[in-house]
Amino acid sequence: MMRLDRLLAETSALTRSQAARAIRDGKVTVNGIPVRRPEQKVSEDTDRICLEGEPVCYRRFHYYLLDKPTGLITASKDRNAETVLDLLPPEIRKQGIFPVGRLDKDTSGLLLLTDDGEYAHRVISPGRQVSKVYLAEVEGMLKPETADLFRSGITLRDGTVCLPAELKILSERDCLVTVQEGKYHQVRRMLAAAGNPVVRLRRIRIGALTLPEDSKPGSWRALDEEEKDKVFFRANCAT
Repeated sequence: MMRLDRLLAETSALTRSQAARAIRDGKVTVNGIPVRRPEQKVSEDTDRICLEGEPVCYRRFHYYLLDKPTGLITASKDRNAETVLDLLPPEIRKQGIFPVGRLDKDTSGLLLLTDDGEYAHRVISPGRQVSKVYLAEVEGMLKPETADLFRSGITLRDGTVCLPAELKILSERDCLVTVQEGKYHQVRRMLAAAGNPVVRLRRIRIGALTLPEDSKPGSWRALDEEEKDKVFFRANCAT
């Protein structure tokens, strides 16, 4: 059970005070009956709540897919730089969402946002080995032996040993890389260690959740229950 004004504030563009005013003005019904007390307790699971005749749907947690542009940092807030959350309207930001994992400032592509801490932990936990697929453009010419190197577990220049990964060569300078861990700047560092520094990097898939081919950087949308769980399905860069 929760206060009616709080539920409205969490499920609409209204602030808490605006929600209270709408309730007092008779714009809200609970199970078909007008209610004028903002403090009235309602069940988010069983009560049918309408605002000006339109049903209000309460969701405990929220999940979004964002196509991150380059130039933004992956953080909830920053004093000196624009963050990925600045792309979203206030009614979405006030849900308390945060990025799931990170994409560095110069990397674009699929980024998950949620207010569900347990879900976020499952996605980024090393034990889950959730796969991430990146499209990379590199300097120099990609060689077939680089794919073998990735499969065996490449060692970075600082001595860090990476788990086996998959590299699929698309052209002389373009490839798909699939990793199952999230070390700092990992894909960039792996390709640099192989002699092919990254020119452009874009994440296109997490698990089996894929960024649409026509997706535009800066675009975003809500995920339903089935879509959000696709990240836990297996995928590889050969498909």
